[in-house]
Amino acid sequence: MAFMAMALAVAACHAAPLTQLDRNGAHVALETYAPNVVRVTISTDASRALAAPGYGINGKADDHGWKHTATARGDEFTSAALTLDIPAQPKPGAMDTMARYFAPELPPVALKVLGPNGDVLLQMTGWEMSPHVVAGEKTFRVGASFTAPGDEHYYGLGQNQEGILDYRGRTIDCKHDYDAPTGESVCVPMLVTNKGYAVLWDNPSATRISAGINGRTLWQSNVGERVSFFIITGARVDDIYAGYRTLTGVTPLPPKAAFGFIQSKARYESQQQLLTAAEGYRQRGYPIDIMVLDWFYWTKMGQLDFDPVAFPDPAAMNAKLHAMGMQSIISVWPRFEKTSRYFNELATRGWLLKHADGTPVDGLPFRSDRAGALIDSTNPDARAWFWGKIRDNIASKGFDWFWLDETEPDLVPDGYFYSIGSGDRFHNVFPLLHTQGVADGSRRDRPNKRNLILSRAAYIGAQRNGALFWSSDIQPTWEALKRQIPTGLDFTASGLAFWGNDIGGWQSLPARHVPERKPLLDPSDAREVVGGYDDYPELLARWFQYGAFTPTLRVHGLRKKVEVWEYGKGAESVMVKYLKLRYALMPYLYAMGRHTFETGAPFMRALFMDFPADPNVANLGDEYMFGPAFLVAPVTEQGVEHRPVYLPAGGDWYNWWTNEKFAGGQTIDVPAPIDTIPVFVRAGSIVPLGKPIPSTATKQDLAQIRVFPGKDADFTLYDDDGVSNAYEHGAGISTHLHWDESKQKLTARGGMKVDVASLLRVVGK
Repeated sequence: MAFMAMALAVAACHAAPLTQLDRNGAHVALETYAPNVVRVTISTDASRALAAPGYGINGKADDHGWKHTATARGDEFTSAALTLDIPAQPKPGAMDTMARYFAPELPPVALKVLGPNGDVLLQMTGWEMSPHVVAGEKTFRVGASFTAPGDEHYYGLGQNQEGILDYRGRTIDCKHDYDAPTGESVCVPMLVTNKGYAVLWDNPSATRISAGINGRTLWQSNVGERVSFFIITGARVDDIYAGYRTLTGVTPLPPKAAFGFIQSKARYESQQQLLTAAEGYRQRGYPIDIMVLDWFYWTKMGQLDFDPVAFPDPAAMNAKLHAMGMQSIISVWPRFEKTSRYFNELATRGWLLKHADGTPVDGLPFRSDRAGALIDSTNPDARAWFWGKIRDNIASKGFDWFWLDETEPDLVPDGYFYSIGSGDRFHNVFPLLHTQGVADGSRRDRPNKRNLILSRAAYIGAQRNGALFWSSDIQPTWEALKRQIPTGLDFTASGLAFWGNDIGGWQSLPARHVPERKPLLDPSDAREVVGGYDDYPELLARWFQYGAFTPTLRVHGLRKKVEVWEYGKGAESVMVKYLKLRYALMPYLYAMGRHTFETGAPFMRALFMDFPADPNVANLGDEYMFGPAFLVAPVTEQGVEHRPVYLPAGGDWYNWWTNEKFAGGQTIDVPAPIDTIPVFVRAGSIVPLGKPIPSTATKQDLAQIRVFPGKDADFTLYDDDGVSNAYEHGAGISTHLHWDESKQKLTARGGMKVDVASLLRVVGK
């Protein structure tokens, strides 16, 4: 009896930030970061289990609000948000005949995560450390398996351009891969579910996730000596993004210009070409904020200089852009040819990706790539050196921000070595560290200038470097456009809010393309650009409509000409309509950026985020919410002038163009002539609209405040200087707008002078 009493006794105490448990030789470490965030690490080596998290995690452990209860049955870690139950495991006994051959050598470990109401959110059923040799190093394939209920759905994991939103029933290779068949894949190992939790996997090697297959979800990473992952829970999906923010850092508010129009081309061959394009926008009265100078402005890859013939005075070019109210972005590549001026210095210092014998890796033979060696941005000294050269050679010419291309990196690191270890072990970390070098350097040397980096890849935490991510060198096809929508929604679901794509596609246009239906726009006055691609003006117009409702609006591509007036009068009128709408929505957009800074939540949102009770949206990847108000349903089929749109259940919806009201929970057929993208606004929304401006360098007054009635509504306007970092210290002005449905009254409270009476427009009244 005394023994039973001892066995049933409960040892309860305040939980330590880091607690180690022993499960018959399997060392399990639990580390708490917030009431809804806990890290689990398992290894046969106690020191590995207790080691700090890997790259991308900068949050601090915090045991506030946690309690640890130990009994003979096992250990429970409890907070107001979740309970983590790790049962005791019986000591292994004698094995039967089959077990002697096939029983796992690892001591079993199981865990269960319960929500505050006692519902099971997640169960881990097994773990893996399978020995093998990678890049000459004895290591393990590490993994874990979790139960997968039949109604569980999965999102995030960075960028996978297969065109399907929900990963259920699919296997994803989570690794950066420029050559992925459907478009570049990017690994951000954050898997968000519709069940109120996410798993953030802490391993930067190539990782395979099989989601919801045969009743389980399996994670397997190619290199590691431990299993390490974070569990983040939330009653609302935005609680999960708050947890991701706690772990990986704040998403900065981009400069206001980043929300405007960004004009890029592969490539402007001279400073005069770029200035002519910029002047073309101003002469036509079309708003624009940023001109981009892409690659090959240099004399040689790695020179970090300017061709003196084509770009005789870059500083004067930037001065002219600034005088027109525009900013500039310049592409800076991480490659160095052997004959470039810095190659020998970098090679001598060991600051290039290298072979096992220490010699630099030069080019990619399988892609006939002869563009030189890759700077090793895993080395902090190399990062600092690289920023110093950018600052002195490029930023000194008046360029505002930087496009860090090839950030996956393009020179595949597998089989080679960084300063921190093998490229196989650290396959996915390069974009985090490469953008960090420029972000840190710019913050130090330009403290009053808000940072912006255009980046082709990402990893855990890369959002804190002020990056705008894009989907790489996609094809100029209807299929590519269609794939972009779920691609972007999964990317932003991974915790990185600012994503976009090359509007119109990056690759060259085919010499001829036969449309499926008669083109909706006449290509005859755009032959110089589109050639025999008869439906390309239509494709570009539809793509631009979609781009107007993404976090960044940027046209790019290998086409002869890229400006909005170069594709015929019909395409021009459509694109200009949405260009002007984008600037009218600037007060709404900028407030969304501020909200992301404060919360970590994305504002381009798959429908599962805002309508978790509606099963019809679980795999609906061709519609999305853009902020709290807009439901956007792009047209992605050629020659089509209407499309079905599902309106989520739970409230009414207004057609943005006609103000017609519809009940939610139904699919309707929506007219979509070539100048119209189906857009609906949720009842109980406030949408502020700004007056026309040539760029965000001009102060924008409010033109209108539209209220879409049906429920009480709230919206917080925000404004600041748009360029400095003062917003981080409380600068800026906020005004809270509130619509009282019962009184049919709008009120404003805060620092802005808002003339509610003259600006208010109640839709339907």
